[in-house]
Amino acid sequence: MFSFCSGVLVRVPLGWWLRISHDEDLDQAIVLHREVLALLPVGHTDRSMALNNLAQQLSTRFKHRSNSEDLDQAIALYMEALALRPIGHTNRSTSLNDLANQLSTRFEHRGNDEDLDQAIALHMEALVLVPVGHTGRVMSLNNLANQLSGRFGHRGNDEDLDQAITLYREALALLPVGHIDRPLSLNNLAARLSTRFQRQTNREDLDESRENLRYALTLLTQHDPRQRLVHKSLATVYLLFHRSGLDGTGQGKDIDSLNAAMDHLKAAANVVSGGLQSRLRVSLLWVRHACRHSHATELEAYATSMQLLDAYMSTTASVSSRYNVMKDFPSTLAVDAASRALRSGDVCRAVELLEQGRTIIWTQMTRLRTPLDSLQTSGNHAAALVKRFRDLSSLLDKPPAHYPEATPRVDVEAEEARYRRLVENWNRAVEEIRMIEGFSRFLLPPLFSDLQDAACDGPIIMLIASNSSCHAIIILHKQPPISIQLPTDFSKLTKLVLAFREAVRKEAGPKGNQPALVKALRELWNDIVCPVVENLDEFAQRGSRIWWCPTSLFSFLPLHAAGEHRARGKSLSQQYVSSYTPSLTALMKARGSYDRSPSVPFVAIGQDCPAGAEFILDAVEPELELVRGLLPPPPTVSFSKITSIEATKSRALCALRDNTWLHFACHGKQEHKEPFKSAFLMRDEPLSLLDITQTDLSRHQFAFLSACETAVGDHDTPDEVMHLAAGLQFAGVKSVIGTSWKVNDITVQRLVEAFYKNFCRDGTMNSKRAARALHRAVQSLACDTDVPLDQRIVFVHIGI
Repeated sequence: MFSFCSGVLVRVPLGWWLRISHDEDLDQAIVLHREVLALLPVGHTDRSMALNNLAQQLSTRFKHRSNSEDLDQAIALYMEALALRPIGHTNRSTSLNDLANQLSTRFEHRGNDEDLDQAIALHMEALVLVPVGHTGRVMSLNNLANQLSGRFGHRGNDEDLDQAITLYREALALLPVGHIDRPLSLNNLAARLSTRFQRQTNREDLDESRENLRYALTLLTQHDPRQRLVHKSLATVYLLFHRSGLDGTGQGKDIDSLNAAMDHLKAAANVVSGGLQSRLRVSLLWVRHACRHSHATELEAYATSMQLLDAYMSTTASVSSRYNVMKDFPSTLAVDAASRALRSGDVCRAVELLEQGRTIIWTQMTRLRTPLDSLQTSGNHAAALVKRFRDLSSLLDKPPAHYPEATPRVDVEAEEARYRRLVENWNRAVEEIRMIEGFSRFLLPPLFSDLQDAACDGPIIMLIASNSSCHAIIILHKQPPISIQLPTDFSKLTKLVLAFREAVRKEAGPKGNQPALVKALRELWNDIVCPVVENLDEFAQRGSRIWWCPTSLFSFLPLHAAGEHRARGKSLSQQYVSSYTPSLTALMKARGSYDRSPSVPFVAIGQDCPAGAEFILDAVEPELELVRGLLPPPPTVSFSKITSIEATKSRALCALRDNTWLHFACHGKQEHKEPFKSAFLMRDEPLSLLDITQTDLSRHQFAFLSACETAVGDHDTPDEVMHLAAGLQFAGVKSVIGTSWKVNDITVQRLVEAFYKNFCRDGTMNSKRAARALHRAVQSLACDTDVPLDQRIVFVHIGI
């Protein structure tokens, strides 16, 4: 539905409107309007105008950012303004229209029928107040037509649609050739004519719709944001021609119309002035239609959507709010794109798309911590550019301000505007860096030729699960990748994930048997891991290391533990040492900054009785002493410990910053609804994933997380890899050991002892040995009847 903003048609010159469509100008306008309103108390003659002006800008910002608080504020302000303009007031019709428009918008977002019916009643009253010849009649006609169109879409009453078209025609007739609002009026009429065609299949409606839109496009300048609406409407019309076969080619065979539709969707997504969120939604529409028709632009549509999603999220200040943004968009975008590339035979492109579209939140965070040592030596201009980039990155990387409820809205909005200015300046600095020789791809999605370096120490297996197919891609160093279609599908994977979840919840039987878990592990071996192993034989020696990079549902499966689990049966752990990585880039980054310093500042952080705990962890203190006794003595390792009442959140954070080797022994908690609140529980308050993301751990080598659920992802956004172990790695820790589910004290004590004995066996410390040390520790527990199967496979290694 397309609405006319009363401020545009009645009071605000278009040039100024186009200027304030820039986010920074819009925020500044709202701040100024709030100040004006504060100076006009109840009873002042100009208060109704000030209320209307502020409400108008809040409405505009809502369109840009979808913040429901802006919309509710605007409606409340418009209601107050209407109350100040009784029957007979010269501006009553304007207030009626303004309030009705926002009630309609709220209906679109919340679906309350009362909002829609009230909006139509208000518009009908407004139209009566503006007879033929009145300057506000066009606006009133369009507004009422918009709401009737909306009600038709909601209830399907043909009378509403026919009446809307009649009103749109009258509005268009009142706008002479050359009028600035004529393109949008043409678009409104065309949109409803194409809607009626779908209802009544009258070709005249569709022909008229196409001609109106073509004409509207000729009236718009290159940078007019309304181009997005017209291109999107034209795409709809051409898709209707394609489906209907009106041009004599038969239903679904009019290729020219299909190509035209895709061209217009692409054009709409690339209207820079159209706003990032609106462009992103159009690009997703392009993806949907390109996929439905297997169109040649499908991969381009996917890449455009992922690029726009990344750009849109970068304008959001905090990592937790970025997570909320992610939930509003398809969580399978990257894996669907990769699946499409695989079906077309382009394995390298599939890997590139996965790397571009996954772990977006973490990627944006690590961008602000990018080392630029080589650029620093490229001359004075480059050195100054590096300083500017680092300064801006540092400012953007700071935690966003937290405001008490009583903080004036003006102050909050000023801070949000400041953040967006920083983003724009940072983007300009990045563009300048790309102009320097050798840095043309600075911070751009990496090419496959670069991503292959992630496999320099062993093969990486990416697992892709989409509704169309399930694949494994084996990435080898300096060799072409291998694609394997797996003998499973999305439905089977869903059932397997649920089977594992239920199996690990059940306690072992009297003899330590866990038949449901064994059955699930066998299915995991047969359908997923075994086909990969069979293809690995000629590239990886027995006993060597491999890395798993799972996507989608694969992220919730214990791939490292797959096997037949019977006497002389086959298993993955017999042949390879498994590690995980959230992304190829994360693994390369960890390797690139590997520190071989002989000095090992090691801290053990333990908390046996955190705030709100229902029971005490008796094994924490003995575990920390066990670790101390197994580590090499000074000067090789400088060991420190914080525990009990000393292990507060602030002390833990200080220890985290000051020591590059870490061991946590405490309660761990995974928050599935708000993953950034996942935390290690300290004496006073939790040390959360959000706290960790705001800490620079780029020099850190190793972390052992002896706590429950530290490597469990979020089911809503699995490809963002939201858990404590991944958070530590993205913050800079090279090698991390975490847990896939709950772990008991017996398992921890025995595994920690076996791990550190293997890890420190030659009296030195090397974080690259962590995966193999964990592998051997797990194998040593295989015959221990006190440790059930689910506990033997609970620990996983992430990183180098």
